[in-house]
Amino acid sequence: MKTDELIKEIENILSKAGTEPGLTNTGTASFVGDGIVKATGLSRAGFGEEVEFEDGTRGLVFNLDESYASIILLSDINKVKEGTEIKTTGKILSVKVSEDLIGRVIDPLENPLDGRDLKIKGDLYPFEKLAPSVTVRQPVDTPLKTGIKAIDSVIPIGRGQRELIIGDRNTGKTAIAIDAIINQKKKDLGLKQVICIYCAIGQKRANVARTIGKLQEEGAMDYTIVVSASASDSAALQFLAPFAATSIGEYFMDQGRDVLIVYDDLSKHAWAYRQISLVLKRPAGREAYPGDIFYLHSKLLERSARLSDENGGGSITSLPIIETQAGDVSAYIPTNVISITDGQIYLETDLFNAGIRPAINVGLSVSRVGGAAQTKGMKQVAGPLRLELAQFRELAAFAQFGTDLDEQTQRRIERGKRVTEVLKQPQYRPLDEVSEVIIIYSATSGIIDDLPIDKIRIFEEKIMDFISAKNKKLIEKISGGAKIDDKTLSELKKEIETFKKTII
Repeated sequence: MKTDELIKEIENILSKAGTEPGLTNTGTASFVGDGIVKATGLSRAGFGEEVEFEDGTRGLVFNLDESYASIILLSDINKVKEGTEIKTTGKILSVKVSEDLIGRVIDPLENPLDGRDLKIKGDLYPFEKLAPSVTVRQPVDTPLKTGIKAIDSVIPIGRGQRELIIGDRNTGKTAIAIDAIINQKKKDLGLKQVICIYCAIGQKRANVARTIGKLQEEGAMDYTIVVSASASDSAALQFLAPFAATSIGEYFMDQGRDVLIVYDDLSKHAWAYRQISLVLKRPAGREAYPGDIFYLHSKLLERSARLSDENGGGSITSLPIIETQAGDVSAYIPTNVISITDGQIYLETDLFNAGIRPAINVGLSVSRVGGAAQTKGMKQVAGPLRLELAQFRELAAFAQFGTDLDEQTQRRIERGKRVTEVLKQPQYRPLDEVSEVIIIYSATSGIIDDLPIDKIRIFEEKIMDFISAKNKKLIEKISGGAKIDDKTLSELKKEIETFKKTII
């Protein structure tokens, strides 16, 4: 059943329920506090139904008890007083979506936050909707390139995947997500423009404004929608923000488009839901979260999918962000979201402080889609990367004790240092795949083993200009994404060796 038909059917049921003979469709606020209203008289209200107060304030039925209905206020939470009349609307909470939203900054209720008028003539999409079934999905095998070497080579992300970004505060989680959005400006031949949605939950307004400013500076707002519920907004808006973002994404997915949604972050979303639930006096469980917190995030993230060609071929790729406390990935919310997603990018404080940025722990990070979401060329050159890093970290621990090392071990340590250096990348500088392939091949093949570490950054910055000027056909051979033949690899090696001599 199509989305608009489903909404009409549900609203029809709700409206009939409230207008049967002898049954009232209005009620009265008996308690108001903390953004929650308890209402009596709404005997026919439905869970998830939108209600309206006599002063125009909107609310959402969130709990149905024996003698009253609990409503969370969506706007003007200070206006509603006890005794205010409430009426049901027969509507489920929905968002109106069209192409007009691209480039805009809105709150979860579609109020514009960028100072411009917003008039949308589009389709209604419900905030909550069943995830696409297995029968309408297809395997995830098309890469969604982030432009970050460490991710595209070792932890590849595919269109339709859910990849968690997890780490402590100030380790660069948002930076990775923003780089991924900026990188979607570089369209691959034959692939459609990815529509990006940045969902800010509980962030400071200054931080959100800074992020939007950077997206505008990079030209990324041309294909991006920002949904923001800041720290100063009510818990209800923070709770609804990711559902609004997903509903908007589903509209574009149904059009056969590819969508990337960043949830920044779901830890604060869980806090907002816990606050609402505790005020509603729902039973508290582990760490005071309600028992259905796992279901809350699973029903949200399960909506990310890659539809089959028969169903339009659209996709939603999710990058949820979770903040840990002192690296504790075994806490309640982190373990919940890890088990829901298809892999995680784990950022480590010690690596960040050591100057390795992005501070990705390659050992703990994983993509459950793996090589299926990589081009053959990238898979070919990046194959030895994880092993090189694992061997380096193990041998480096021994080297700290000052023991005598044989020549082979010293070579592995020297290569590991260069591989680690190669995976460093400045913020807001995503690379195209050809650059990534050439730089990673230089490290894993041993060509730059004799290059001083302080020259590697110069090598990375200038190698592409050198090869583009001298051998443009070589770039074209690699850019197709196909497996690189021996002749092309030999040619590439020769060009790298020639350039290396100019900077040593």
